[in-house]
Amino acid sequence: MAERARAAPYTRPGSLSAIDKRAVAGRVRIGEHGLDGDEQGDRRVHGGPDKAVHHYPFDHYPAWREELGAHALLAAPGAFGENLSSIGLDEASVCLGDRYRCGDAVLEVSQGRQPCWKLNDRFGVADMARRVQASGRTGWYYRVIQGGEAEAGDALSLIERPWPQWSLQRLATLLYTRTLDRDELRAASALPLVPSWRKLVENRLARDAVEDWGSRIEGPAAG
Repeated sequence: MAERARAAPYTRPGSLSAIDKRAVAGRVRIGEHGLDGDEQGDRRVHGGPDKAVHHYPFDHYPAWREELGAHALLAAPGAFGENLSSIGLDEASVCLGDRYRCGDAVLEVSQGRQPCWKLNDRFGVADMARRVQASGRTGWYYRVIQGGEAEAGDALSLIERPWPQWSLQRLATLLYTRTLDRDELRAASALPLVPSWRKLVENRLARDAVEDWGSRIEGPAAG
């Protein structure tokens, strides 16, 4: 399933978002910055080559329906702002650096998603971002190694796995649970991390302290 959206004013003063993705019929071009016609509301923290395509497993939806009830957003893919939805892949089975063929494009797993406050407002659940983070059901991002076209129903085929010991689940455990495990931090520092994650790991090692998550998870005042 391929989905995209235009950026539009969001819930809080001055905020924009393109989280409200809609399914795309037919083939869609995937380039360096993602799907043609897709946008991001805040380019400081979303989009760019390292966050070109967002994948959220549809496998996670039953757990969210059990937790949240019959929420209207959970009736179909797109609730979490994902560009790609699938059955059969999750954070335990996907590793950093994995390369997948999608249609005739090649995508590389660049990082897990760090959920932000826009999920709180989208779902009308004040701590939704914290719930997503704590659950480990975060989804992930791809960079585009080879541009091409894809459409709903195309298989994601694994073609390369350079870091089989580093599942996204292991990285998420380090980021959010075993946050100051120095052995794991040192091991992670040897990985080809995106700049923001490398800075996070290096700062934890240098300061023996965890960064503040408040602004990301809670966001600006609703005003």
